[in-house]
Amino acid sequence: MKSGKEKIEWVSNFMPLLNLLSTEYKDTLKNLKIGMSIHLEAKTAYLAIILKKLGAEVILTGCNPLSTQDDVAEALKDYGIKVYAKRTHSEKEYFSFLNKVLDHNPDLILDDGADLSVLVHIQRKDALKNLKGISEETTTGVRRIKNLEKQKILKVPVIAVNNAKMKHMFDNRYGTGQSTWDSIMRNTNLLIAGKNVVVAGYGWVGRGIALRAKGLGANVIVTEVDPIRALEAHMDGYKVMKISEASKIADFVITSTGSKNVISLKDIQKMKNGVVLANAGHFNVEIPIDEIERHSTKKYQIRKNITCYILNNKKIFVIGEGRLVNLAAADGHPIEIMDISFALQVLSLIHLSNNYLKMKAKVYDYPEFLDNKVAELKLKSLGIKIDKLTSEQKNYLKGF
Repeated sequence: MKSGKEKIEWVSNFMPLLNLLSTEYKDTLKNLKIGMSIHLEAKTAYLAIILKKLGAEVILTGCNPLSTQDDVAEALKDYGIKVYAKRTHSEKEYFSFLNKVLDHNPDLILDDGADLSVLVHIQRKDALKNLKGISEETTTGVRRIKNLEKQKILKVPVIAVNNAKMKHMFDNRYGTGQSTWDSIMRNTNLLIAGKNVVVAGYGWVGRGIALRAKGLGANVIVTEVDPIRALEAHMDGYKVMKISEASKIADFVITSTGSKNVISLKDIQKMKNGVVLANAGHFNVEIPIDEIERHSTKKYQIRKNITCYILNNKKIFVIGEGRLVNLAAADGHPIEIMDISFALQVLSLIHLSNNYLKMKAKVYDYPEFLDNKVAELKLKSLGIKIDKLTSEQKNYLKGF
């Protein structure tokens, strides 16, 4: 599809790390099948193309029912990628696509949120026969796979790409921070300055969202369950309140915790008319959509990607059905940010393919030397040079 190809061509101009890796690591993934479950849009499509250039056979599906861009999915087939995905409201159809990827018995899995990883370990054990390792790039996904490890179900080594400094410090903070507000602003066309913005959760994602809201002139309120993060938010200049109190004065509420029912129905019933709810966590469990629907007297789509619920004679607006707002209702992270994250993913897959026989079936932190390599390559692409330690300084730091 022409529009999909144009999107892919556009992002290819701004992903220097992937372009460099495609030549530097040529044929390193030859004869390997890679099953990908990832938000299927132009940037991830280009990652699939790079993996194919490295010699892999790539089988791709989405990792969220509403984040697949159909024109990109269709266009990707012309690049020799097997694609099983479309934007859908059906969970059943979504999981059928995951199963189709596993039908190919991949050697490696590149996952986002761990749906594919959990499926292969719980319901599709037959597809474990060729599996050598998994690369997982999200906080939620790493947590889910660690649960498999704790239950002694995990059968292959997993690299937690999310734990790379170059991932969570940049992707989670700057990527989600910008893309969340991009989605909210383009979908609502509302002013942010002067509004009360409640950010639920102050991890790396919450930090980024709060920082960008502050830059837009909002009055930022942070809610937390972790006392250290709550204190950090306070010292960063934000108000810190309980969600039950913050809900009463919120103009926007953005969840970013990775947990369930972050806002209760009781909290939502206290909200003022016209409040906008959005979720920046991976799964659609942070805002209790089912409860809102059950207790609403009316529900209708008031604007593309925005549902209006009439609750206690007040209008409650939800963007993207409570799914990941920057992808369900926009284009996801900025291109240059994903260039970093996908470079980490490529090197993770290469590392697994070369070392899986020496690795145990457990979750590994991202190798520090690869983390540093990506940082060095990124600086080089930006034309930034930094100092190096002298021999004298190295010895001093070693205690000599």
